[in-house]
Amino acid sequence: MKRTATLLVLLLLPWAYASDTWDRSERQEAKEFTFARLIYSGGGWRRGASWSVDFPKADRQFLYVLHKLHDFTFINPRERAIRATDKELLRYPFLYAVEVGHMELSLEEAAALREYLLRGGFLVVDDFHGPWEWRNFYRQMKKVFPEYEPRTLTVDHPIFHCYYSIDRLIQVPGLQYLYSGSLSEKGGVEPHYMGIEDDSGRLMVMINHNVDLGDAWEWAEVDEYPRPFAEMAIKLGTNYIIYAMTH
Repeated sequence: MKRTATLLVLLLLPWAYASDTWDRSERQEAKEFTFARLIYSGGGWRRGASWSVDFPKADRQFLYVLHKLHDFTFINPRERAIRATDKELLRYPFLYAVEVGHMELSLEEAAALREYLLRGGFLVVDDFHGPWEWRNFYRQMKKVFPEYEPRTLTVDHPIFHCYYSIDRLIQVPGLQYLYSGSLSEKGGVEPHYMGIEDDSGRLMVMINHNVDLGDAWEWAEVDEYPRPFAEMAIKLGTNYIIYAMTH
């Protein structure tokens, strides 16, 4: 109950206030966790590459909420965008990627991402929708893991209970919901929470298909964006990070 009440208060804070106050007071401190976003090849079909959608506001606003929740003082207030081929990637246990329906991994990127994940890294993919984007994402992940298949995660999976206990998975829509009234886009009617595991059962890739957590983080403070969606996005994101830090 306390965690939910805290979320409600934080979601009402104006973005500019949250960002400016936090940066002034704590940006110089060394932190244990950095929110890393994957820069990937492909996706340059519109202004800016698709990897950078909602960047940096979504990442930074989510980090602010994390930092203010209870003892989440290990969070670096500054996000990091990084390529799979960057040798520093192995320093970060958590990696976030959006719009992966437009990702086109080179063989070098696929090999680097495979090494990162097999050595203990954790990738969360988000904000891709419909059958076409799923097929492209699937092809890209087969470059990384030809031997592993994605599988549906049921609500009793540990990732949904490692900080918040989530007993129902809902579709978290993007900002388009405010003008379309539709939870889905691009034909992606049903939300899919899926994963790719290694031989020991450790979850390496968390897949949010027909879901847009990034938009929910980015627009959480906007009154028109429904609070239940923002709360679910923050709870899921929090659990994903705790899972990455403890597995």
